[in-house]
Amino acid sequence: MTPKELLFAALRHEKTPRAPWVPFAGVHAGRLIGADATQVLTDEDTLVKSLLEVNRLYKPDGQPVVFDLQLEAEILGCELVWAKDAPPSVSSHPLADTMTVPCRCTLPRPDQGRLPIVLNAMRRMKKEVGDTTALYGLICGPFTLASHLRGNDLFMDMYDDEDYVAELLEYCMECAKRMTDYFVDAGMDVIAVVDPLVSQISSAHFTDFLSSPYTALFDYIRAKGVFSSFFVCGNATRSIEAMCQTNPDSISVDENVDIIAAKAVTDKYNVAIGGNIPLTSVMLHGTQQDNMKYVVDLLEKLPEYRNFIVAPGCDMPYAVPVENAIGVAQAALETESVRKMVENYVSETFDMDVELPDYEHLTRPLVEVCTLDSATCAACTYMMGAATVAKEQFGDAIDMVEYKFTVKENIARFVKMGVKSLPSIYINGKLKFASIIPSKEELEQAIRKVL
Repeated sequence: MTPKELLFAALRHEKTPRAPWVPFAGVHAGRLIGADATQVLTDEDTLVKSLLEVNRLYKPDGQPVVFDLQLEAEILGCELVWAKDAPPSVSSHPLADTMTVPCRCTLPRPDQGRLPIVLNAMRRMKKEVGDTTALYGLICGPFTLASHLRGNDLFMDMYDDEDYVAELLEYCMECAKRMTDYFVDAGMDVIAVVDPLVSQISSAHFTDFLSSPYTALFDYIRAKGVFSSFFVCGNATRSIEAMCQTNPDSISVDENVDIIAAKAVTDKYNVAIGGNIPLTSVMLHGTQQDNMKYVVDLLEKLPEYRNFIVAPGCDMPYAVPVENAIGVAQAALETESVRKMVENYVSETFDMDVELPDYEHLTRPLVEVCTLDSATCAACTYMMGAATVAKEQFGDAIDMVEYKFTVKENIARFVKMGVKSLPSIYINGKLKFASIIPSKEELEQAIRKVL
């Protein structure tokens, strides 16, 4: 059984001799060859060279070709802010001031934006490693794409104008189908619909707005003869069952989700689940032994290797030490021998001396936004966007700060604060919004209560 066949067996819900391993090495791939994130995402040869190095070093059963949720948004008119160590982020929203829906003539074409680079890289990777490695084509999920186009107002639109939201999501779903066509034609074996903002809405809103469109999308992907994955970042626990009911072949979740508890749900629907190695506390800031131990401890909780894929919780940070990812690969590929290697290893804790604000004696209200990183995490971007709008409105009457989980000190801070979900907003030390992006009115009301 080749690595590719092993992953396919897992996606067919068969028992496998070991759990397949899929490193979500997006811009991190560039680090392996000394290229920055911008180079990886804008130059075809750099992209392919970095992907081949991922394949050589990390020995994946499957791997994504590109992890960039801004491909479609850029084509549709969103401006991007580029970074050296992260994918670009959306900085403007074409529909922010107009409640319109683009016409079908604006759907992405294969000659637009950076799609020629991506499609050529897919074809080259298929030729180089496609016989032994399953290749993932990642598309921006409809809800996240709608947020890119409309901005934070989309969350209020769900209450004020349901018909408009439904029409905009229908357009974004057509974008997803169009991208599916291009990626399947380029040789992709798995189409992963990555929709991080799904974790920021209620399960009721998911059912009302996304259940039917997503079911149709996964049926469409299946009819193309390839596998599907539903990828949601953040605390998607409340929507796991609804996600399964849309009938994807697999779902992927991050560290905000108790993956063993979630697997009990996905198993009811015979859906494979992937995840959820912590991106920062383990992969970025941990040791190689931390990474090995996390994986073997996770696999030890499984009664059998069925419907499970070992993977990072989301796109790996650029600066993840190479030896850490190699440790994960070794633990996934040689689980029993690695288990013996780390059986007596005790992970270090993030027991740093972090001083929290004196919340009882603040001179003005303090809004603390706890994120993975608003520059790289779409859900965090929009949570931070909501806080920024509030800061602009209230000005010097309030203080606002973002704490990024990618900073080691903040991991200890979150432990001391009791932060359970990312992204979250705390006001004067008290949790107000966890994995739910507030509307402008909701956040304003919460701040006024403490003014």
